[in-house]
Amino acid sequence: MYDTILLPFDGSEGAAELLHHAGEIAHWADATVRVLYVADTARDSVTVVDGSTVDGLVQRGEEVVDEAAETLETLGVPHETDVVQGDPAPTVVEYAERYDHDLIAMPTRGREGVSRYVNGSVTEKVVRLSSVPVLTARMRPDETFAFPYEDVLVPTDGSAAAAYAAEHLVEFAAALDATVHVLSVVDDTALGLASRSASAGEENETAAADAVESVVSTADAHGVDTVRHVEHGSPIEVIADSIESNDVDAVGMGTTGRRGTDRILLGSVAEETVRSAPVPVVTVAEPE
Repeated sequence: MYDTILLPFDGSEGAAELLHHAGEIAHWADATVRVLYVADTARDSVTVVDGSTVDGLVQRGEEVVDEAAETLETLGVPHETDVVQGDPAPTVVEYAERYDHDLIAMPTRGREGVSRYVNGSVTEKVVRLSSVPVLTARMRPDETFAFPYEDVLVPTDGSAAAAYAAEHLVEFAAALDATVHVLSVVDDTALGLASRSASAGEENETAAADAVESVVSTADAHGVDTVRHVEHGSPIEVIADSIESNDVDAVGMGTTGRRGTDRILLGSVAEETVRSAPVPVVTVAEPE
């Protein structure tokens, strides 16, 4: 289901670790990985070398994409490389859309001192802006992730955007022959005193169960095994607990799909999950 994967790459350790994971996905999907370096035009990088004017960042970009290409060659993954100039986050988003990429893969953070690609800011902006699904992973030195994924967690709030994301994620799980854990959280921490009545609690419980059943119905149509979860508590904490207690290999969530805004579906929950989840997170935007 993924023919072309865009990997924004800066040569840092976090990005290098994700390169291997993206390579695994590409090998499984028989996809091509395009390694992209964005030379940040906000940084002064023009210098003179041997009497010739050169852009140091572009020159550095050529070096790092060549290094990535060598790794992908070793892994036997079809690949292409490109170096462009621009503002990193919107440039990545526009590039993915212009060349019809099916997935963007980016790390969420790396060790101190590495570039803005991996300290969260660029990746989070890409997640907010992209109409193309984005796979993010909190890479640490020498860390690897299981692939193919066997258990995928899909949190849902029952909204149209969550349903759209679930369709994509269920198709992904079907291709992987993975089990989908469908989770809806009754956020007791967000309820005011006036809302904590028995009837309000029942309504919230019913809404959460309906949200889960909607995704299960989609999964059933694709022949995907599911496990239902309706839990109470803080959504971020429940998602984290569910990842650990169910040996989840990846999480899939929806975003608003509204360009230029900072709001993500499920409030700040999706954004915080992207930042903190110990497994890869796939975010999917509903079309505008």
